[in-house]
Amino acid sequence: MNLDITLIWGGLLAFVVLAYIIFDGYDLGVGILIPLMRSDQDRAQMLSSVRLWDANETWLVLGGGGLFAVFPLAYSIIFPALYLPLIGMLLSLVIRGVVSEFRWQNKQSAMIWDSLFFLGSFLAACFQGMILGALVQGIQVVDHAYAGGPLDWLTPFSVMTGIALALGYSLLGATWLVLKTDGELQNKAFSLIKVLGSLMVVMVGVVSLWTPFLKQDYLSRWFAWPQAIYVLPVPLLLAAAIFILFRAVNRRNTWVPFVATISIFLLSYIGLLISIFPYVVPDTITLWEAAAPLSSQKFLLPGTLILVPIILIYTTYAHWVFLKDEQA
Repeated sequence: MNLDITLIWGGLLAFVVLAYIIFDGYDLGVGILIPLMRSDQDRAQMLSSVRLWDANETWLVLGGGGLFAVFPLAYSIIFPALYLPLIGMLLSLVIRGVVSEFRWQNKQSAMIWDSLFFLGSFLAACFQGMILGALVQGIQVVDHAYAGGPLDWLTPFSVMTGIALALGYSLLGATWLVLKTDGELQNKAFSLIKVLGSLMVVMVGVVSLWTPFLKQDYLSRWFAWPQAIYVLPVPLLLAAAIFILFRAVNRRNTWVPFVATISIFLLSYIGLLISIFPYVVPDTITLWEAAAPLSSQKFLLPGTLILVPIILIYTTYAHWVFLKDEQA
């Protein structure tokens, strides 16, 4: 029974992280694209299209709180190892929040606020990518405690994953603009998808080829026989999603590019989970080693199983309402 509940919690937290990546990813991407638009009207329209950005942060809070409550050992190891990028990410998100309010109240300095919104969006995306890269490459652990230095997270691989995630968010943001806007701004977004999509294909390829060689266990899961045959559908489906993305752009479809890009993120995320499972701190601490006592997991699970669908429903509904409002 302990195994089942811990797996459920692992699945819930994995879903929460994915929900954050999707819901907050597109608005971070829109922020990153702001400098590419010279017209103040275009930039204002872009910011208006992400009016729900603050609601998307709910998933980030839920993920951090869930990790602390259910996997306290992992929390006590991961946070000391990643204090600097985590603080950098949070400060970047704070900048975005402050600037988004000042932008509408002080339109005379709109260019300054737009530049700061870009900076906050770009840094938040890069820090998130570097956090991911640092986790995948592994954290030095001795006696169930972090034993590394304050800058161990900063490596060529983590920098590369930071850039890759920023590009991925930018692509998601461009597809969001295609869905939410029209006219000249939509045309610019279509053009950006072609460029960003091509760059994203390159980065996905680099990450996919680099990750298995970080650890022998990763390499075995992706290339050893017969395990390789079981994971083969993931890269095949990923290639299909990329093909659908570019075909939809050529056909000027407005909603398929967004769905295809989400599919690319989803399949990349599944590939990541395949590499690191069952570790929550690769490759030293498993889910079950990091988990809280069974009694705590049982106590927290019912409320979380109710809360997560509620958050998902109201967030999805709010996006649907605002989408209809934009199209009206």
